[in-house]
Amino acid sequence: MSRTLRIAPLVFLAAVVQVSAVAGTELVGGEPDLLLLTIVAVALASGSVSGAVSGFCAGLLVDVMTLGTLGFMSLLLTLAGYWAGRYGETTGRGRAYAPSVTAFAMTVVVGLAATALHYLLGDAAVSSAAFVPLLPSAALAALLIIPVQRACRAVLDRATVATPSRGVELV
Repeated sequence: MSRTLRIAPLVFLAAVVQVSAVAGTELVGGEPDLLLLTIVAVALASGSVSGAVSGFCAGLLVDVMTLGTLGFMSLLLTLAGYWAGRYGETTGRGRAYAPSVTAFAMTVVVGLAATALHYLLGDAAVSSAAFVPLLPSAALAALLIIPVQRACRAVLDRATVATPSRGVELV
């Protein structure tokens, strides 16, 4: 089965669960973002291009399901998927702490970028209250990425995991 046929249902399921069940839930002062964690796990397992494409599709799906600003979540999740994939292809390959570090960093970056993007769009909802749950959410993401990544790896299996690059070669 091709990589796309395995990633698409995984991302779709994560988007539906995020919008219908997880959104607005608070655990230990933070809000879990199952969709972002799924995008990070897919990007770490399959690479930056797969991470960016799955992030774009997931973001577009969430924007349509929530009737939000079209392209808002697409932009954020595309960038998160790409950078998580790049980290997985280069610095993070083979390191046990890579998923937790990536989930923590991407939660903080996406939270700050969402606040900045809301401000640039002129939304009145931007306030200092947006920054309060950011670190607890990031710590929660660093813990929750472990079962999410195991589930994603089980679906994607070893045949679809991106092969690590050897490094940069000068010609």
